[in-house]
Amino acid sequence: MNAHHKPDAAPVLLREDADGIAVLTLNRPQARNPLSEAMLAALSQAFTVIAADPSVKAVVLAAAGPVFSAGHDLKEMTAHRADPDRGRAYFADILGRCSATMQQITALPQPVIAAVEGTATAAGCQLVASCDLAVAGEEARFCTPGVHIGLFCSTPMVALSRNLSAKHALEMLLLGEMVPAAEAARMGLVNRVVPAGGALAEARRLAAIIASKSPATVRIGKRAFYEQREMGLKAAYDHASAVMVENMLARDAEEGIGAFMEKRPPVWKRP
Repeated sequence: MNAHHKPDAAPVLLREDADGIAVLTLNRPQARNPLSEAMLAALSQAFTVIAADPSVKAVVLAAAGPVFSAGHDLKEMTAHRADPDRGRAYFADILGRCSATMQQITALPQPVIAAVEGTATAAGCQLVASCDLAVAGEEARFCTPGVHIGLFCSTPMVALSRNLSAKHALEMLLLGEMVPAAEAARMGLVNRVVPAGGALAEARRLAAIIASKSPATVRIGKRAFYEQREMGLKAAYDHASAVMVENMLARDAEEGIGAFMEKRPPVWKRP
C-alpha cells in the first residue's frame, strides 16, 4: 500500500455485473487513471477472478473521468531512481507486471471490449490495443508519446504492432502525436466511433451480442485466434483445422447446426 492510498479511499477499480457482462472501470480520475502498482494489481486480480467465472460471458473495460488512462505512474517510477541500482530492479518488475496484465487480457476466455472516452496515452493506449475490441467516443484521442521524453514506447509497441499495420504503428511510435478517434478507427486501433459519451453504451451493446452466443464456442474461437496469429501460414491452418474438428464435435455446434437446419433458435449449453 503506498502512502497516498488511504484505507477508506475509493477502490482503484470498480466492477459491475449485469446479464453476463462484467464492466470494469478504472477509478482514479483525479490522477488520470494511471497503470500504477495498485491499478495493475487490481486489474490482474479482476481478470483472474473473471477467468474462472463461467457466468461472465464478456467484459467491458471503461474509465471514470476525462482521461481513459495516462499510462504508467511516472511519479512512482521516478521515485525509484534513488535506489542503489538507479531503479533497474523496480523498472523491470513494474514493466513485467504490466506486460503480464496485458497478456491476461489476451488469455482471458471471455472477450474484452474497451470503452474509451478522453485520452489513452502510452501504456493506456497499450491497454486499449490489448483488448479484443474497442469503441471510442468521437472526442477520444490516442497517443504513444514516449519519444517526446526520451522513453520510446517499446512495450505499447507490442500491442500496437499486432493491431495496426507496420506503417501506422510506427507513425504513432515515432511521431508521438495525438490520434483522433476517427483516425484511430481508420488505423484499426478501435472498431467504431460513436458520439461523445456513448462509448460505454455501445461497448455494452456489443458485449450483449457476444453474450448471446454459445459461451463455449466464443472461448474456443478467441483462444484459437491468438494462437494461430503467432504461427506461420501452414501451422496456423493445421492448428485451426484441428480446433474446428473438436469444435464440430462439441455439443453446441451440433445444437447450433441442427437449429439452423430446423429453422429454430439454438439453445446453448449453460457454462
